[in-house]
Amino acid sequence: MKHVAERIFRETLAAIDIPATIERKLARSGASITVGGARISLRDRDSIVAIAFGKASRAMAQGLSRILAPDFRAEGILVVPPGRVAELSGWRIFRGGHPLPNAESFAAGRAILDRLAASGERTLIFFLVSGGGSSLVEQPLDPALTIQDFDRLHAALVTCGAPIDEINAIRKHLSATKGGRLAAAAPQSMKITLAISDVPPGQDSALASGPTLPDPTTIRDAERIAQQYGLLPRLPGRIRALFESHALSETPKSGDPAFARSHFEILLGAHDLTHAAHRACECEGYLCICDHSTDNWPVEKAADFLLAQLQTHSRANPGHRVAVICEGELSSPVTGDGIGGRNAAFVLACAPKIAGKGITVLSAGTDGIDGNSPAAGAVADGETLARSHAAGLEIGDFQRRSDSYGLFARLGDAIITGPTGNNLRDLRILLAEPAPRA
Repeated sequence: MKHVAERIFRETLAAIDIPATIERKLARSGASITVGGARISLRDRDSIVAIAFGKASRAMAQGLSRILAPDFRAEGILVVPPGRVAELSGWRIFRGGHPLPNAESFAAGRAILDRLAASGERTLIFFLVSGGGSSLVEQPLDPALTIQDFDRLHAALVTCGAPIDEINAIRKHLSATKGGRLAAAAPQSMKITLAISDVPPGQDSALASGPTLPDPTTIRDAERIAQQYGLLPRLPGRIRALFESHALSETPKSGDPAFARSHFEILLGAHDLTHAAHRACECEGYLCICDHSTDNWPVEKAADFLLAQLQTHSRANPGHRVAVICEGELSSPVTGDGIGGRNAAFVLACAPKIAGKGITVLSAGTDGIDGNSPAAGAVADGETLARSHAAGLEIGDFQRRSDSYGLFARLGDAIITGPTGNNLRDLRILLAEPAPRA
């Protein structure tokens, strides 16, 4: 069953191919494309500009280049995470930092803003946005702020205990590339944002900190969050002064003229991920249900809940193989200096609970990366606990050290894909063999 679970995961990845999705959804016909139901002409443009950033940026850039060719060509800026193969003809390449911005993140931000400033009414701009974009592209709104100031800012934010939406509220009010400001940088141009989303449905402005969308957060929100989490003493002097003097600049809101000629479309999101996984499960002979209720839950709570869902589903369908699939991120506090991430931590939490049962659990990131590990995630079954004991490995010890990858690597149950070039949400797959008939 472990091999079946991994096959379902890999088939799901194959089904969410980005270039093919761009070709299908933009549906180019002659000199026009479709975006959000509207036909948009590629002709009568002084220039076509494409700006791609995020973990899925290269695949998105490839897809757009393919659909424009051979009649049209975009002037492209492509920002990829460090260590990724990025060469792409006709695109200017930057290797930004992740999870913290680096010097190339700032250089990319400057290059993007300069090109947008030169764009006019007859410029067509494509923004190709995916998760991870917040750190890959950066430029301070206040030119006096330095990369060192932003390093200290990000270090304070990620350790203050605030959820990501509150962290982003502060980022947006200090950055020239977030919270709708990229759209505002080219107010008269036609702008098309195509997104690969790793955020919950309905929270589009959280993706890469919403660079081209109206920002629902306010200066008052940013100031409240800074106070609530005791951030001011930890901020660099220049940034602290902006808060203390109430000198932050407000982000563009709904109704701003910058969004009048702006289109936003999700190319791939949570629904596409679960639909592909559901189909892959059914092809393997499983009766499958989807659960969407555990987003941001602690791994232990999510493990108990999803295993209970699997048991209920199995009892309702005696004699059938059943599956529960779930997308989204879980909370897994780091308690040690080991190697791993929230996906392997979830599977590790499940291992003792499924011991001796005909159940298999897989959890993995669609970007191929789980925390600080080289794996996408891990898989376990009813024999994992016994195999661990036989090898002299104590699961509780690995949990205390936040070393979930360490355990599964030794057992040969780490899921290794390498960076996938995609970035939807994490995927959990729970499989159960048939329950005996009453």
